[in-house]
Amino acid sequence: MPQTQTRISKLGVVIVPVSDQERAYAFYTDVLGFEKRFEADMGNGYKWLEVAPAGGETSVAIVLPRPGDSAGGRETGISLFTDDIEATHADLKDKGADVDAEISRMGGPVPPMFWFRDPDGNSLLIVEPQS
Repeated sequence: MPQTQTRISKLGVVIVPVSDQERAYAFYTDVLGFEKRFEADMGNGYKWLEVAPAGGETSVAIVLPRPGDSAGGRETGISLFTDDIEATHADLKDKGADVDAEISRMGGPVPPMFWFRDPDGNSLLIVEPQS
């Protein structure tokens, strides 16, 4: 297979449109335990707001949707890793997050995982990678 070359060095920010940035910020920091990485006034009532797990390289920008777009109800494609799927599932459930009722265990090389939704109904996946 031929070697491809790129000047892209890493995944930086993933964008999740939300209807209420303050509510989303409270969820991502208070429930998920993320920290604020960056905030900037973009003008015209728009704000760029990034959060991330402590020590994580990639951040999540929780932003208002572009004009004409809607917020919420999206499969974000975001997969978050944990080293304790049981504790993470229980913790999020105890904090009132909308989590799947059960942890999915398909067996074999497929790691345990579950989905959860933010206050706007955007879906994210939590996975316990197998070593």
